[in-house]
Amino acid sequence: MDPTPHRGGSPSPRFTLQPSRLPPEDILFCVDVDLETRSEMRIAPGPAAAAAASPGAAGASSGAAAASRQAARPPVKRMDAVKQALLLFVHSKLTMCPDHRFAFASLGDTVSLVKKDFSSDAGSAVEAIQSLDASETRYAMADLTQLFKIAYQEGKRAELQGRLLRVVLIYCRSSTKPQHQWPIKQKNFTLDIIYLHDKPTADNCPQKVYDALVDALEHVSQYEGYILETGQGLARILFRQTCILLSHPLQRCIQDDLDIPKQLAKKNMVTEAAQNEDGMPVSTQ
Repeated sequence: MDPTPHRGGSPSPRFTLQPSRLPPEDILFCVDVDLETRSEMRIAPGPAAAAAASPGAAGASSGAAAASRQAARPPVKRMDAVKQALLLFVHSKLTMCPDHRFAFASLGDTVSLVKKDFSSDAGSAVEAIQSLDASETRYAMADLTQLFKIAYQEGKRAELQGRLLRVVLIYCRSSTKPQHQWPIKQKNFTLDIIYLHDKPTADNCPQKVYDALVDALEHVSQYEGYILETGQGLARILFRQTCILLSHPLQRCIQDDLDIPKQLAKKNMVTEAAQNEDGMPVSTQ
């Protein structure tokens, strides 16, 4: 701490934060393979919709052509989008730090390991991701007990190696609440969850499923774990949520304070309001 004079002449303390290296992560992905992962994702409206809405024959013609091209595209299934999100995560995380390692598991009635050994080899991760496949079975239960057992043992191993274990669960069932029998109070790994579900109807209960996922996260997560959900069926939302989970658990704010990504529409409204008030542009940075 070095004294630094300020306007009054008396010294003001100056603090220096010493640099430190965060422990690299071992990240275990657990991907739901229930029949619901075969559900089709929606296509976000884009230039085609704008063209179709524009007046005149030219707008109608270009809109019809764009709609035709869009219709010819094969539908994107949830599992396809999840695979793309995992590839995005792995390559981005290794770009940040090549010491991070990954393993993979699938969730049917219970958890099965797809790639048991943690590795920082991108090719090995890609191979494991591509091997994931949506089941033709609608599972009657989703037991997370085995997942927590695996994570607990791997968490102890990671700690001995000066690493940090994180589990990322991608869950896709709109009615089946996950369950677990996990009485152990000690927390030695962090749990993140992405929940993709259908919109609420008389035949499903995504809110009850979400509440059960929150309970599981709070029961086992060592550091701040995030749970991110969407029922909109848009792949871009899944990719955005995946990018949020790139954050290291030791560098996170609590989820209630999370305000990323910024909504550009809101930012533009603030800018326009400032311009109308002062008659000149004002930076919102």
